[in-house]
Amino acid sequence: MTEEEEHVFDINEGTYEWCVRSFQAIRKRLGLNIKVHHNDDDLMSQGHIFLFNHFARFETIIPPFVIHRATGEHCRSVADHTLFEGAENFAKFLRGVGAVPNNLPGLLPFLAAEILRGRKIIVFPEGGMVKDRRVLDQEGSFNVFSRTSKERRKHHRGAAVLALTLDIFKRRILELHSRGDHARIERWVRALGMNSAEELLAKAIEPTLIVPATITFYPIRIRENMISRAADLFMRGMPQKFAEEMKIEGNLLLRDTDMDIRLGQPVQPQKKWRWWERMLLNRYFTKHVWSLDDLFGLKDQAESFSEKLIARCISDETLRIRDDYMRAMYAGITVNLSHLASHLIITLIRRGQMEIGHALFHKTLYLALKNLQASRDVHLHRSLLWPDRYRMLLAGVSVELDRFLKTCKNAGLVGRTPSSYRFLDKLCEEYGFDEVRLENPVLVYANEVEPLLQVYDTMDAALASAETISDAELGSLMFDDELRAHQWNRNHFTSPRFHAINEKETATESGEPYLFLPQEKVSTGVLLVHGFLASPAELSGYARQLCNQGYAVLGVRLAGHGTSPWDLKTRDWQDWLNSLRRGYRILSAFADQVVVAGFSTGGALSLMLAAEDLPKVSGVAAICAPVKFRKRAMALVPLVHGLNKLSRMLPKVDEVIPFRENESEHPNINYRSMPVNALYQLRELTDVMKQRLAKVHVPTLIIQGDNDPVVDPASANKIFDALPGHDKALHWVNTHRHGIFHENIGGTRQLVTTFIQQCEAETAYRLDQLETG
Repeated sequence: MTEEEEHVFDINEGTYEWCVRSFQAIRKRLGLNIKVHHNDDDLMSQGHIFLFNHFARFETIIPPFVIHRATGEHCRSVADHTLFEGAENFAKFLRGVGAVPNNLPGLLPFLAAEILRGRKIIVFPEGGMVKDRRVLDQEGSFNVFSRTSKERRKHHRGAAVLALTLDIFKRRILELHSRGDHARIERWVRALGMNSAEELLAKAIEPTLIVPATITFYPIRIRENMISRAADLFMRGMPQKFAEEMKIEGNLLLRDTDMDIRLGQPVQPQKKWRWWERMLLNRYFTKHVWSLDDLFGLKDQAESFSEKLIARCISDETLRIRDDYMRAMYAGITVNLSHLASHLIITLIRRGQMEIGHALFHKTLYLALKNLQASRDVHLHRSLLWPDRYRMLLAGVSVELDRFLKTCKNAGLVGRTPSSYRFLDKLCEEYGFDEVRLENPVLVYANEVEPLLQVYDTMDAALASAETISDAELGSLMFDDELRAHQWNRNHFTSPRFHAINEKETATESGEPYLFLPQEKVSTGVLLVHGFLASPAELSGYARQLCNQGYAVLGVRLAGHGTSPWDLKTRDWQDWLNSLRRGYRILSAFADQVVVAGFSTGGALSLMLAAEDLPKVSGVAAICAPVKFRKRAMALVPLVHGLNKLSRMLPKVDEVIPFRENESEHPNINYRSMPVNALYQLRELTDVMKQRLAKVHVPTLIIQGDNDPVVDPASANKIFDALPGHDKALHWVNTHRHGIFHENIGGTRQLVTTFIQQCEAETAYRLDQLETG
């Protein structure tokens, strides 16, 4: 390529920067959530050739924006040559923002020179959109479908040729420098348009790094959208290919789609040249290489046996490099629940199974998910790492699963009976390249994770164990979710925008839940529930006492507690009650009966759990449970909460009073800042509790301090009177403190322990009567 031809592709910095600003502005209005993952903050600065997989037409504009935002560098992108044919103004625009056609004569030497001048290069080695996401053949080798030849072909290796040949060139420059051949180095400086020999030598020292990057979209939707409807209105009769792209890509852009871009470990040409190979290369350089075009033309220009031999060596090495970076690219898939569900469906169909029970399907997915969490080689979508999003999957309650099944239903792929999922015949049909995303998204999802052997192994293991896994094993997995949830939410609410409130916090005790299990199997478990603004640490001392006495003990962490007041601000009382429900299910895996004991708000929640008539709940103790509160300010909470809600509806208006200060008896455990919304939820909780007390039909112990400064002592009488039956007790403690359970005032702990023993004895007596009756 002549110097004049190169100038045609000069980047117009003004146009480039305008595009960056425009995309940044548009991005805020799109439903596309772009998240970049990498293990090295310097990777984008150090990398030279960035490789991306290709699923959607619009995604080609994203990588240059991402790299520019991280490094400030202008990138070269290799684009489909058809984009440059036709309207010259559009072609000029593409050239101005760094795009070059993939059929440009002298493309690789041009890109090599650009790398030496400091540019980043973006390549899509699949050579086109891979709509079906199928990248493996039946033998497990990488290949993709070619729209041009209508058959499957190997991935392009241009990036490997570029990297290896550039690496050869750099070695040559360093050899010239070591020999003191400054004349040849200066000639290369002039040929490349560089400023000095020092600049060229600095570039020659840099390793040539290929960075494989993987783009994963989630979810894939197949319904109509604003873009597809507009296209249909103004372009009636458009080809099926474009209609399909308008529907799929319109949804990706407009409807809350995660676009995860994961940068893998860089691949570096590391061929160890044998002495005779180095000799042949040096000879070829000396005789034939006067430009980068000459070097890159070795394969086509080789005439002698030695030249053909060295060309063959280079060709073999580029195949190895190509396979390395394609393997790394597909290992970077961000695995989501739709991937797992699709893989499970396809696996069952291949086994000849066209139906599976709801519970078994959900449990298999959950077990596969939990096993993959332990794998370092699989990258999970954040919805599979954040238990708040997936932990109700066992019960079939999952936003992600519901969305997937709705897509399957709309596509006519999966039916549902009252007890099972049925896989319909359409799942087994063949579809064309431009229709598979609409007609069979299950196959697209399954194809996407096909290169990940860990997904295969994990799903096989989950299918094998789903029907035989013990309750204790399942309970352990569920408790692991509780620990993960605490850690996730704690980390999530540490970003700078939460600092002002977080810095006021005084709690030093761990907010983690705990599960204490005696070495021997036990008959009775105790579910301990802490109070408002506290954490499981509030009752951890008592929990250890109980465990030493032979009880299994689980300290529940109420949602939003033990992390940050900002976390609590996002929760409602139903979230708190769900925390108890999960705790009960976990503890039930390790004990035949469960006694629930809660303090303050935890006491109210314990009574509500007992009202659900759960089979293993044998008793409930509520200590200082509230119906009424001492502080008059609680009466103003609904008003302030309403004002806060109103302010949130107004643009750029902060809440009136989002938090209030809390003077706690135990500042090492409790939040200092109380979210007003949480206070409102507390009032709502007490109102609902009063309505449910009549449904509590297990032995109940109420304990209340007679001069409680927080909870109106009259609450105890109101609760006691509302409880049905006679198997109930009310005990008063003479104190002016609220935290009587934590501080063990008036022997509160022994009162609860005695109650637990009574519940245990009563249950044993009933069982004995049934056996002898």
